[in-house]
Amino acid sequence: MYKLKFKFAPSLMCMNFLKLKEQIEFLNTKADFFHVDIMDGHYVRNITLSPLFIEQIKPISRIPIDAHLMVDDPLFMIEMVAKSGADYITVHAETIWREAFRIISLIKSYNCRVGIALNPSTSVEQIKYYIHLIDKITIMTVDPGFAGQPFIEEMLRKISEVKNLKERNNYNFLIEVDGSCNKKTFKNLIEAGTEVFVIGSSGLFSLSEDIANAWELMQKDFSNALQDINIKTAKGVWNEE
Repeated sequence: MYKLKFKFAPSLMCMNFLKLKEQIEFLNTKADFFHVDIMDGHYVRNITLSPLFIEQIKPISRIPIDAHLMVDDPLFMIEMVAKSGADYITVHAETIWREAFRIISLIKSYNCRVGIALNPSTSVEQIKYYIHLIDKITIMTVDPGFAGQPFIEEMLRKISEVKNLKERNNYNFLIEVDGSCNKKTFKNLIEAGTEVFVIGSSGLFSLSEDIANAWELMQKDFSNALQDINIKTAKGVWNEE
């Protein structure tokens, strides 16, 4: 029986921007975080959202905003992202290895929480010396940069590894998964130890043009996954506050 209250972070790069205000206001009442991907065209071969986007949605956002920096030089972006209104700043382990402690300290100096993202080919071992300092680990289950990629099954072992490490050492970070969180993968992700699900096109926004209906369908898919692993009730799982 899972006692955990699972959390959901819609990936806003997948939303319908013609309905931005409508979708943000609805998701304020359902989701736990807004996931904002910022890509520089170098670290990944795509360019998406920006600190300006965070600044524009901040006045109507009622839940924490997580800025996921898929950029070569996070030091260049951190101040802008923090001042734009981000509550979490998530950086990739490979981009901070020379100055991880300095960057973690900088993020915290802006009163933001620290997230570390691990690419599929990046080991948990790489962050062992500062894992106790972070608030969230984001395990990428696709190679970063583009929506709609196939789920990498090998990452289930990494999620379990992080879960065991957290329990063994009584760490407080959240275990988040980014990439193909949807009807096909929810069950395995829950069993592996996922706590926060980044839901994008396949998991939420492509399910229906109406965001309320899309959320209802996603909730049904997730509840079915819970039932499939012998959880008798999903009461308390959904954030209706």
